Amino acid sequence: MSTKTAAVAKGSKSTKAEGTAFDKDTYLRWFKEMMLMRRFEEKTGQLYTMQKFGGFCHLYIGQEAILAGMVTAIRPTDRLITGYRDHAHPLVLGTPSKHVMAELFGKMTGTSKGKGGSMHYFDKQRNLFGGHGIVGGQIGLGAGIAFADKYRGEDHVTLCMMGDGAIRQGMLHETFNMAMTWKLPVIFIIENNNYAMGTSVERTSNVHDLSTIGESYDMPGLGVNGMRCEDVHEAIAMACAHVRAGNGPYLLDIKTYRYKGHSMSDPQKYRTKEEVEEYKKQDPIESVKDTILKNQWAKEAELEAIDEAVKKEVEEAVKFAEESPMATPDELYNDVYFEKNYPFEKD
Repeated sequence: MSTKTAAVAKGSKSTKAEGTAFDKDTYLRWFKEMMLMRRFEEKTGQLYTMQKFGGFCHLYIGQEAILAGMVTAIRPTDRLITGYRDHAHPLVLGTPSKHVMAELFGKMTGTSKGKGGSMHYFDKQRNLFGGHGIVGGQIGLGAGIAFADKYRGEDHVTLCMMGDGAIRQGMLHETFNMAMTWKLPVIFIIENNNYAMGTSVERTSNVHDLSTIGESYDMPGLGVNGMRCEDVHEAIAMACAHVRAGNGPYLLDIKTYRYKGHSMSDPQKYRTKEEVEEYKKQDPIESVKDTILKNQWAKEAELEAIDEAVKKEVEEAVKFAEESPMATPDELYNDVYFEKNYPFEKD
């Protein structure tokens, strides 16, 4: 997808990057959003190895451009649902980092009062519906959220995100069929980082272009460079317009790469160090940083100051999480059922 630079009045200085439709504020936002995701995940990895919290832990490092490009293309009222590589999703939607960190620690101040942990983030206020640990389980739920919005006549788009491994689930095909039949306002987004745990796309499917998997349901699809915020923003904005016009679902195969393993326990024997280094040359943070410096929208020192502020925020989040209270045994039965005291009666 391509855009043209808007015309600039003679003698005025453009606030848009050459060859794009994006301005200074957008690039600075992308930089800050991605730095927060990167530094939060780096710290999370350190804390996990220190056994500050347990369970599974899946880092988002390398994939930041997807969420940064997404958040500038959607409305605050749009819905988001995803799989278990989900620490960065609440951050980009504006959930305070201290509450995201506290959830990892299993504390009462976490986004799900410590009940969800790494794989089950939820923030109703910001329309984040998880964080789901069952591979592909969120696909049907995403369509259900979109169905509810359409049933109520509300103008929202649901972004249902999944990994390339999740598309092998039968849930996807049933959902695609129903979503297209009912023309539901949902965008299915594959965060395609090339590997389902340790198995490449090439080894799990005869179809390597995942943007085409919806064709048998007449669902339009598009492959997107997920290492560039610009490309992601444009693709999601286009898909949102398509869905809001009542045309039904859209499928985006956003190609990205995770620099770390599938989870913290992954030895990564299925790929070479050279492959990882090649992808790091496309690092989305460095790309956005280069554009900012090239257009003289900020100096190197100013960007370093943003990075330092982000690091401080993450450290404060860790302190908050460590000092927050653990849940009491009674909390086990809260927020489980809508009806209070069901099925348990408390003294």
